[in-house]
Amino acid sequence: MNSRNWVRLFLSTLLVGGIVTGIVGFLLRWDEYKILFMNFDISEILAVLFWLIGVGFIFSIISQMGFFAYLTVHRFGLGVFRTASLWNAVQLVLIAFVLFDLVYFRYQIFAEEGETIIPYFMVALGIFLFGLVIAFLKKKQTNKEAFIPALFFMVVVSVVEWMPAIQVNEKDWLYLMIIPILVCNAYQLLILPKLTSNTNKKS
Repeated sequence: MNSRNWVRLFLSTLLVGGIVTGIVGFLLRWDEYKILFMNFDISEILAVLFWLIGVGFIFSIISQMGFFAYLTVHRFGLGVFRTASLWNAVQLVLIAFVLFDLVYFRYQIFAEEGETIIPYFMVALGIFLFGLVIAFLKKKQTNKEAFIPALFFMVVVSVVEWMPAIQVNEKDWLYLMIIPILVCNAYQLLILPKLTSNTNKKS
């Protein structure tokens, strides 16, 4: 892929992150922000929107760093384990390990007295199900060998990128960060073949 397409990928992912974070941010605190719309306080609305978009740009950059790191790790894994089937097995183990940690250790560290494990489980389940959908789309877009690597990226890499919010464990920040990261990761994963195919056609 040429430099022009890399720039296109960077800018478009940046835009996706900003837009999604802006929408999610208003929805998460709608009870607080709706008065701004009721009063037509345009200056305050724009101030909040620009702040959310700026935060979204940061999330997008984190997502892109994770994506390029994943591409390197994937190639490294294929080289170390020699066969794709063995590397896929390792990735499945890592997916299961990360999901378990996301539920069990978050519950052990952050759960308040009397709180059940169900909310922690539902968050992990949501990430896993979203990852399955994107991995299935990636499989249809390319080939069946892409399914497990795509699922690994959507689950493991997304959770790693989400670590700053996990450590804070503030509900709004958790959702404000993970949703844009998942969307940005899905966007990069699905748009990359189109960019590379365009490059191949031109060359």
